[in-house]
Amino acid sequence: MAGKRSAGLLLHRSGADGGTEVLLAHMGGPLWARRDAGAWSVPKGEYAPSEEPLAAARREFAEELGVPPPDGRYVPLGDVRQSGGKVVTVWAVAGDLDPDRIEPGTFELEWPRGSGVIRSFPEIDRVAWCTPQQARARLVTAQREFLDRLAEALAAGRADAG
Repeated sequence: MAGKRSAGLLLHRSGADGGTEVLLAHMGGPLWARRDAGAWSVPKGEYAPSEEPLAAARREFAEELGVPPPDGRYVPLGDVRQSGGKVVTVWAVAGDLDPDRIEPGTFELEWPRGSGVIRSFPEIDRVAWCTPQQARARLVTAQREFLDRLAEALAAGRADAG
């Protein structure tokens, strides 16, 4: 995976208790079906070197969730490098989304492995609003840094409160 890049959007809102909540996506497919910790991600996807990263993040949000990304101020949260080498670039944006409205895109995979049978699976199988503490337990390890960067942006007034 070295050299691959992904871009995504970290949607956030003010929760019922006034604290911040973030929208996470549980990775779809049989490899992630029975996992929770470390099986969630910021909605994101790979992009070509010729594509502008924010445009890719907005496109991937729509492709993965089946709903358009919200209008608003997109605040850059920078990059992280995941354990497999992929560099992930994320922007924060305030907004709300009903998890029941998502219509995820799909991908094809030979499953079971070695069977010769190609099956279609959702790119994500569910989304959920999480407190930062819940998100930290669920997110892919490297992406946890985005929670800290979002908190800093909100505290400094660089991101809309939602």
